[in-house]
Amino acid sequence: MRKFLTALIVIPLGLLLVVFAVANHHFVTVSFDPFMANDPVLSITLPLFLLLILVAALGVLAGGCAVWFGQRRWRRAARQHEADARSVRTELAGLRASAAAARLDQRQDHSYQPQRLPAPSGAGLYGPVGRDKQRATL
Repeated sequence: MRKFLTALIVIPLGLLLVVFAVANHHFVTVSFDPFMANDPVLSITLPLFLLLILVAALGVLAGGCAVWFGQRRWRRAARQHEADARSVRTELAGLRASAAAARLDQRQDHSYQPQRLPAPSGAGLYGPVGRDKQRATL
């Protein structure tokens, strides 16, 4: 399905680019010298379609870089949260191993009574303890 949708977009876009290139094949001179308009020192001559495609590609590249640099704090936060989750998983595995060992010791003692955690009492600022405003578990 994904290949079909890609082909559905890429093929008409490619045909449109070919038609655009055929219709705009004449050469233009682009000058980068603002002081000498008649005889520019910094100029380039190329087909109009190529100039427009290059400008569009540079715009896409500049926009992509701007977005990438703008999202760096989110990537940094994601890396930090991933490292925190990894350390918590390691700690949890250690706690589970020690709890399993403690249960094994208690069972061998024959006076094993399973411990139950107390239920959360009352409600917090946003409802039941352990939930946020949208009732998502914290």
